[in-house]
Amino acid sequence: MLERLDAYCAALYPADSNHLMDIDSLTQGDVLFLVARDVDGSAVGCAALVNRDGYGEVKRMFVDENRRGLGAGRQLLEHIVIFARMCGLRELKLETGIHQPEAIGLYEGSGFARCGPFGDYKDDPLSVFMEKRL
Repeated sequence: MLERLDAYCAALYPADSNHLMDIDSLTQGDVLFLVARDVDGSAVGCAALVNRDGYGEVKRMFVDENRRGLGAGRQLLEHIVIFARMCGLRELKLETGIHQPEAIGLYEGSGFARCGPFGDYKDDPLSVFMEKRL
């Protein structure tokens, strides 16, 4: 699934505008990695919650192209919110790209609002930065 996400992002954005976490980073103790599965056990989506200093960052959010619009992304995001609250986080932030209107719509529909760059991110005309208070 992560290889498909990497290929998808590489097709949409230049390398300088791709802010992907590698597998080694996803296995660290400050990361929760979730996989949404179909009834037959096949993976249909994934998302990560990274516990940053004072907030949680949503990373590696992806839903199989053939499964989009069926609720897997919304459920992944709902679980990210639940786990963030359980960790005592008061805010979630994320970075996505301008060429992903479905993702932007999902985030806005889930209560995220646009904000400026955060953390180590630089202002990028291809990036959309969002946040949600919990």
